[in-house]
Amino acid sequence: MKARGFTLIELLSALLILSLLAVMSFRGLGAVLDARDQVAQETEKWKRVAAFLSRFQRDVQLSAPRPLRAAAQRLEFSRFATAEGVDAPRRVGYELNASREIEILLWPGPDVAPDAQPARYAVLSEVAQFELQYLDTKLAWVDAWPGSERDPPLPRAVRLRLVLTSGEELTRVFALR
Repeated sequence: MKARGFTLIELLSALLILSLLAVMSFRGLGAVLDARDQVAQETEKWKRVAAFLSRFQRDVQLSAPRPLRAAAQRLEFSRFATAEGVDAPRRVGYELNASREIEILLWPGPDVAPDAQPARYAVLSEVAQFELQYLDTKLAWVDAWPGSERDPPLPRAVRLRLVLTSGEELTRVFALR
């Protein structure tokens, strides 16, 4: 009876096939890990955007019927306290800074001297454009508020348009009354 075994060519062929499978598996695993990292970055970006929009909505909807001033890309208004007592009444502003961050500007109270300097905090980074429009009593969107001396202290709504540096564009409308 003749002894049976594998030849050297059969062993090398099997090793080659296993090596190719290992390389393909490694590249596939690398692609999965890269995709996971990309999804995590996108998820974090949209969480930051959602948190900013939520804060902006809360602040705008708590705005007090006092003069609302807009200058260039800045929104500034007085805000009531929340019903839960979490936030105190104060003057609030939002603007886009030179570093492409939206900053919230917080003054210590709702009535402040014109030259009082606010505390500034970045609330959303990587913003290419920050545009605001206001809905007047004639239901027309205007770029500045107050548009005329007859305008009430608050517009009916504020339309916010954000363009992120990654190219995404968001438009949201926040009702004030």
